[in-house]
Amino acid sequence: MPSFAPTAAVNLASRALGARTLSCSDQFFGALERLIDDAAPVFIPGKYDEAGKWMDGWETRRRRDDGHDWCVLALAAPGWIDAIEIDTRHFTGNYPAAAGLWALAAADLTEAPAADDPRWQPILAPAPLQGDAPNAFLPDPAVRAADGRPWTHLKLDIFPDGGVARLRVLGRPAGLPAPRADGLVELSSALGGARVIAWNDAHYGDPRNLLLPGLASRMEDGWETRRRREPGHDWCIIRLATPGRVAFIEIDTREFKGNYPDTCSVQGVMAPDAADAATVPQSLFWAEILTSRKLGPDAPHGFTPDADRVVSHIRFNIFPDGGVNRLRIFGVPGAME
Repeated sequence: MPSFAPTAAVNLASRALGARTLSCSDQFFGALERLIDDAAPVFIPGKYDEAGKWMDGWETRRRRDDGHDWCVLALAAPGWIDAIEIDTRHFTGNYPAAAGLWALAAADLTEAPAADDPRWQPILAPAPLQGDAPNAFLPDPAVRAADGRPWTHLKLDIFPDGGVARLRVLGRPAGLPAPRADGLVELSSALGGARVIAWNDAHYGDPRNLLLPGLASRMEDGWETRRRREPGHDWCIIRLATPGRVAFIEIDTREFKGNYPDTCSVQGVMAPDAADAATVPQSLFWAEILTSRKLGPDAPHGFTPDADRVVSHIRFNIFPDGGVNRLRIFGVPGAME
């Protein structure tokens, strides 16, 4: 994430969150869908396909006219954009000379706007790119949707052609997920803006996976720590999408059959203005919301919290180590003590 992006920003162009590629002018050398992959781009020497050298990104053929290439994508959630990263890693002699970005506020994310849709608005004027580098930009703050709605779609222009490994669009989702039938909202949803801000170990799986929609079908797409060979336990800290009163906690160990945690607990605090860096030492003293609970293999586990508290952050502790597929914190948003 660019250093100037707000701490509350999430990647609205993340495939794992639900972003979708819709159309492009060309994808001869590299499939458009790679542009929004969440994994860091890689370079594999000697790997070729029927088009030529395989590259981990979107890459068009060499143009022999005065045009340029483009692609259109739908964001994972409607939102406001704070920072842009156009990553050209591993593209050293085949990256675009410049790129620009347009945004559109559609009625919903299911639309598939054309490249010449008159509703597109320029949020990044064409800017020079460096090869083999993450190129970070700020959007034009003066450009807003006419009716104040959040952006739903993006169009990336590259000049004149070439390859981009990843497009990351850091911003703030416009709203929380819809409530469940019982009226509770998922306060821990990444689509609502929740973020994992600290952790002690992520040897086999990233803890940020805990907050993604749906369920992971592979262990590597959950959070898994190394085998602990010393006293202690593993943990991660989550800034909720919005402060709220926690009413139900779901901890899912599906796919973790011989490497799930033995027990878990959850702590919490109401500190919505706390700096991320300050939460790690302070979290040792947060109140316990869920006391130690036994976990089992390959199953969802639902718990009612022991303490009735309004919190902005939680600390998820697993004992002593292991893997968890997803963590869901449900509650009433905005509730006050």
